[in-house]
Order: sequence, then C-alpha cells, then structure tokens
Amino acid sequence: MTRPTPAGPGAAAAGGFHRPAATLARDGWACELTPADAGWAYSGLRVLELAAGRSRTFGTGDAEMLVLPLAGGCDVDCDGERAALAGRPDVWSGPTDFAYLPPGSTVTVSSAAGGRFALPAARAGRRYPFRTRPAAAVPVELRGAGSCSRQVHNFCTPEVFEADRLIACEVLTPGGNWSSYPPHKHDEDRPGESVLEEIYWFQTAGPAYQQVYGSTAVLAEVRTGDAVLVPRGWHGPSMAAPGYDLYYLNVMAGPGAERAWRICDDPAHAWVRETWAGQPVDPRLPFGPGERPRPAAGTGGTA
Repeated sequence: MTRPTPAGPGAAAAGGFHRPAATLARDGWACELTPADAGWAYSGLRVLELAAGRSRTFGTGDAEMLVLPLAGGCDVDCDGERAALAGRPDVWSGPTDFAYLPPGSTVTVSSAAGGRFALPAARAGRRYPFRTRPAAAVPVELRGAGSCSRQVHNFCTPEVFEADRLIACEVLTPGGNWSSYPPHKHDEDRPGESVLEEIYWFQTAGPAYQQVYGSTAVLAEVRTGDAVLVPRGWHGPSMAAPGYDLYYLNVMAGPGAERAWRICDDPAHAWVRETWAGQPVDPRLPFGPGERPRPAAGTGGTA
C-alpha cells in the first residue's frame, strides 16, 4: 500500500522538500509546518521561542502534540490541567522531560526564564490523556560505530511512549560523522516496513548536509532551523561537517492501523551495518551535561 497523499510535483506544496528556517517562521512561530504545508496527510511540527515571562496559547485541533523543551523550561496548561517541565540548557545536555497534548485541546505554554520548545504533531483519531514523561524515563541509544556513531533519544517511539500516530526521536551526531546511515526508507506497507511521513528539523553550529534520493530527491546544506521533508524514498546520510556537531529532531506519522517504525535499508548500502561489529563507538559519545565545549548553536545558521 502506498501513502494516501502521493509525492508528486505538489506533494511538498510550494516550498519543496528542503525548507530553510526563514520560510518556516510565521504567525509568531519560529517554525510552523502543518500537513497541508507539507502536502501530505499526518506529520507536522511547530517550534516556539519565548522571551522571559512570555506565553503562547494555541489549539491542537485534530492533532496530538508534544511540548519538547529544546532550551529552557516551561509551564504547560492543557484544558485547565497544569504541569511544569524542567527542560534543559540545550539539546546537547541529554534528554528532556516533555508533555503530551491531546487533540481538541486548548494549551498555554509559558516560560519564566524564556526558551525554545518544539511541538511535534500528528493528525490523530484517538485521544490519549494529557500527561508528562520525566527525562530519566527517556531511553538513550548509542547507535552505529566508528564514523557512523550517533546518539538517539527515543522519547516518543512506539515501544516507549503511547500515542495514536505520532513517533518522534532526537539524533545527535558528532562532527565528521554520518547518521541516518545506511540510507533507508519507510514508504510501503509490507512485512518489515511501514508507511511514515518524516520531518527532519536541524540544529547545528556549522555546515551539515542531508540527502534523500529515489522517488524524492534532496541534497541540501542545512542550517539551524531548517527542515527536510521525506514523503518517500531512501533518506540518508545526514552528514555533520568536521568540527560541528549536528542535532536533528525526527517527526513521523502515517496511515497504518499499527503505530510502527519499521525501515528497509537500501540494499546497495546495507552491508555497512555488518562493519560496525568490529569498530568501537565514537569516544566523543555520549553527549550530556559537562561534555566538551562546542560552538554556539546558530553560528553560521539562520535561527
């Protein structure tokens, strides 16, 4: 089965598959990317930047959403229920706590000290309750080896956190390494593969690159606040230039009756996984509090 909204000339709407940060900012959001903007049916993302003492009220509409602190902490009020998120200093400081927002909710996010907050979203048919998850409950995976080593925060994957359609994770790649590799896809409903629309949203202190190929073609230099849309096709690698660590947030959702994240490696490159057994994980991992200094996020970027 293929996805219900085909990827053709209009599938990424008018913006294409690589969306620079400046094209995503509107209506007070640092990033607003709806399924209609993307030209598909399910996945979306907003990024909210709040000055100290400010707040933003919005509705979730037909989507389930998360409040994921990228920098700073916040209070979340969802239909009269309130929760405090401690957040984190930045995305390099380890996982964060987060909140789940049901569809059909009115939400206010406020921050006494200010910060940046991602709101991954997926059009949903079922309504789960408003709730939070502590940072300590987020699994941290060191994936790959050698120059393919990366760190993955599996905070909203099917095995970890219950939701209707939304799947999300964070990937941190040391400078000079490749992640999202070997290239893979998830655009067919068949054994071992599920149909998922995917957003990559980037934060980097320097140049980084993203490739998508096959039925969708992207080879783009990405900067902080940029997004790359993957409606279908092989995607990877995500490339961090030497000296510049790379962060990206993955947001996925699809039409399947089962909320599942199953991928198929490109057969031309699948053999790379076999080489990891003989290599150590990059000693620069894991990222976390007190790790090595790095250039300030946004240097050379657009946000």
